[in-house]
Amino acid sequence: MNEVAQPKTAAIAERYLAVWSEPDPAARDAAIAGLWAPDGAEFTEGTQFRGHEELQARIAHAYQAFVGSGGYAVTHAEDVTRHDDIVTFTIQLTDPEGEVAWAARVFLLLDRDGLIRQDYQLTVKTLAA
Repeated sequence: MNEVAQPKTAAIAERYLAVWSEPDPAARDAAIAGLWAPDGAEFTEGTQFRGHEELQARIAHAYQAFVGSGGYAVTHAEDVTRHDDIVTFTIQLTDPEGEVAWAARVFLLLDRDGLIRQDYQLTVKTLAA
């Protein structure tokens, strides 16, 4: 990867992580609009979220359940990589002691404007009940 692409790649991952931790609904919605294409989609095991409205509801719910409750912080495994229009990294929920409680491999397929067209989260460590 060239020197110009690396910072842009890291910035995409950082902005992606930040949206899941954003407490302000208006700022979170604006961040979603700045990251995902209007018809962008997220795919998780057995569930799809399409368009900004569904993504806003999905991310707001995740924020309340995991981050807003004070139970976890959203982090990543410092493994961001990119090949052309695909960015991949591991997203994590880290507990207050710093232990990774859940992790998923994220694959982002970007459009020509650098917005997320498709977002795949594949769980690699399940959250304990």
